[in-house]
Amino acid sequence: MSTAEDPRIEDLRARREATQLGGGADAIRKQHERGKLTARERIDLFLDRGTFEELDAFKTHRCRDFGMEDKVVPGDGVVSGFGRVDGRPVAVFAQDFTVFGGSLSGANAEKICKLMDVALKTGVPVVGLNDSGGARIQEGVVSLGGYAEIFLRNTLCSGVIPQLSAVMGPCAGGAVYSPAITDFIVMVENTSYMFVTGPNVVKTVTHEDVTSEDLGGASAHAVKSGVAHFRAADDAGALATLRRLLSFLPQNNTESPPVKAPTDDPNRAEERLNHIVPADPNRPYDMKEVVRLVVDDGDLLEVHDGYAENIVVGFARLNGRPVGIVANQPQILAGCLDIHASVKAARFVRFCDAFNIPLVTFEDVPGFLPGTDQEWNGIIKHGAKLLYAYCEATVPKLTVITRKAYGGAYDVMSSKHIRGDWNAGWPSAEVAVMGAKGAVEIIFKKEISAAKDPVAAEAAKTAEYRERFANPYVAAEMGYLDDVIEPKLTRPKLIQALTYFSTKRDKNPPKKHGNIPL
Repeated sequence: MSTAEDPRIEDLRARREATQLGGGADAIRKQHERGKLTARERIDLFLDRGTFEELDAFKTHRCRDFGMEDKVVPGDGVVSGFGRVDGRPVAVFAQDFTVFGGSLSGANAEKICKLMDVALKTGVPVVGLNDSGGARIQEGVVSLGGYAEIFLRNTLCSGVIPQLSAVMGPCAGGAVYSPAITDFIVMVENTSYMFVTGPNVVKTVTHEDVTSEDLGGASAHAVKSGVAHFRAADDAGALATLRRLLSFLPQNNTESPPVKAPTDDPNRAEERLNHIVPADPNRPYDMKEVVRLVVDDGDLLEVHDGYAENIVVGFARLNGRPVGIVANQPQILAGCLDIHASVKAARFVRFCDAFNIPLVTFEDVPGFLPGTDQEWNGIIKHGAKLLYAYCEATVPKLTVITRKAYGGAYDVMSSKHIRGDWNAGWPSAEVAVMGAKGAVEIIFKKEISAAKDPVAAEAAKTAEYRERFANPYVAAEMGYLDDVIEPKLTRPKLIQALTYFSTKRDKNPPKKHGNIPL
């Protein structure tokens, strides 16, 4: 029997080796000089070692215009396949900037669409690593059609499997809309950008001089626009963020999020919480500190940490169970709800509800932010988004009122009236239509004006109102609060409630879909 190597095997190995080269050594070197990893390096760093199984490594474009028939690279500018993160299956594609600038061709789009179709069938998350110059101009409408096919799948997958995007290079024009439909976007400082129209077009149309970084870089989108949910210093940091994010998420909408063996005492009482709310109701405190003192090991993966900072959202664990945190931040705008905060929190609440992640709300909200800017830009409509999201959510909803819960904002922040499952207040909680001073100025306006000493009369009435209403007990008497708790016991009380309500079943009326006030 011959021991000579089958030439067909040798041919396969040679072809396989060619797929690993991307756009060649020079293009790879230039990628590294830009401070960026290659597509394959990113996948290797993102996935558990040795778990990547590639799809369509030999696929090539079919364009025969503009000399493209002589420019054929196996894989055609995107690497796609399946692997594992912390042992759990995940689908991943990475655009290869070393091949035609990562531009999207018809064949390229087919690879991404196939991956998404299989991920949807098998119920695993899809992670896209974006680094592309946009549509492949030589293919014209074929490329545009490819984008639309991807957008359709993004939409059909939404709420069924988690979709995560990392923007690790350019992402411009129509290319931005695929990441925009996905659940979370991570951007890399100084090497990535997103915009619909670039600096040259902006200059032509509006006469503004702006750099790519200022127009659509990581900081611009993490702080100003809210398009980016996370930002990282480099590729490795972005990939680590994706791995950490996945650790809180279920594989799909039919599963529960992954529970980890707890390393923190579920009965831990935190004495500092008893003293964290200032006696002066106008003095701020850091709600993030409250959250970290309550959750497992003080670990909070904050989402949108630089955007709409008057509300805090993110992922944490209580006794090993993932929860979504929504918390008003008294340090910023006194914790008022404004347009940006409402939209930020609404989208987060809807994501958690779609993927069976219980919601824990820490409330200290004096109301909606007043002003012509807010009213004219639609605070009514945008504030209603958060109300709609909480009303619609059927996951366990636990709420702790730490201080102010005023007016319509009290209703919005997961109140008992919109199917809150367990609502508690600290002794410092104030559940009322408005603050004592404002209420007195309205209710006793004539009486105070007629008094010999209006200042003293107002002070007396304010003290009387505060004694009567600026506390949690009226709401507790009405059953609107299930309990008034000592702050230091917040962690064990939440864990007990989460355990109890983990088996809750709540349903919305049958419908095609609701009409959220977009």
